[in-house]
Amino acid sequence: MTTAETSARGAFVRQPNRFTGRVTAESAAGPGEGPDDQGRWPLEPGRYRLVWSRACPWAHRAVIVRGLLGLQDAISLATVDPIRDERGWRFTLDDGGRDPVLGIGFLAEAYAATDPAYAGRVTVPSLVDTVTGHVVTNDYPQLTLDLSADWAPLATRDPGLLPADLRPELDQLMQDIFEDVNNGVYRCGFATTQEAYDEAYERLFARLDALEARLADRRFLFGDRITEADVRLFTTLVRFDTVYHGHFKCNRNKLAEMPHLWRYARELYNTPGFGETVDFDQIKRHYYGTHANLNPSGVVPKGPDLSAWTA
Repeated sequence: MTTAETSARGAFVRQPNRFTGRVTAESAAGPGEGPDDQGRWPLEPGRYRLVWSRACPWAHRAVIVRGLLGLQDAISLATVDPIRDERGWRFTLDDGGRDPVLGIGFLAEAYAATDPAYAGRVTVPSLVDTVTGHVVTNDYPQLTLDLSADWAPLATRDPGLLPADLRPELDQLMQDIFEDVNNGVYRCGFATTQEAYDEAYERLFARLDALEARLADRRFLFGDRITEADVRLFTTLVRFDTVYHGHFKCNRNKLAEMPHLWRYARELYNTPGFGETVDFDQIKRHYYGTHANLNPSGVVPKGPDLSAWTA
């Protein structure tokens, strides 16, 4: 079966990101104005709202980077319910079922206000302008890069997530991790043919084996420093045994059975800025409760035992 995100051969094909605006001090637009003629929004503290789900790995990375950079006061945070209905991500965790700043009940309302003709899937993270109610960007890979670069004037910390001396190798590793691991687990879970699943499965575990070997003599992916690559890998690893191993059929082995990756993931979990952003309950309820084609009963498993993450 071919759908909007499934190829003719049954492979999962992630939809492109519709909104790709950038917030930067280089914008020619003034305070309170929309984007300039190059699509650049003005950098203003408190103007933009980051919409995320605690369940979503793509949104999770943005919240971690926001915290590591100390941008909490510059960018406010809105949290959607982990359970979506046919209208998409909803603000039912807030009083009255509406975001108190944006005044909307569904993130789809901001999408429709920005592009009434948009017919794709509504995604998090989304950076929404509180002045116009429009979506600035849902381009999750670029968003975290921009937080380190274009938002630097408002950051209160500089953790050096994008070291210039490592940038070519860093960019390549992040792309490999995206293709084979971050998106690879989805390509396993949403494959609709055996051929597509087998290919995604082999690529996933080949990459995990390579990362396991890389971490045999390194604390983090690039030695003793935490980089954006570690953030991007972490948000998949922390969900691996809880949902991807069973729900997405990524079951050659568990993360806990790969000693170097397991040590690495637990160290990041116990690093300030990481573990406190993880919500295993919402993660499980989202995946098992919203993918009816994979889990028709909607039953959410009680396990696994999570105590080892903080041991």
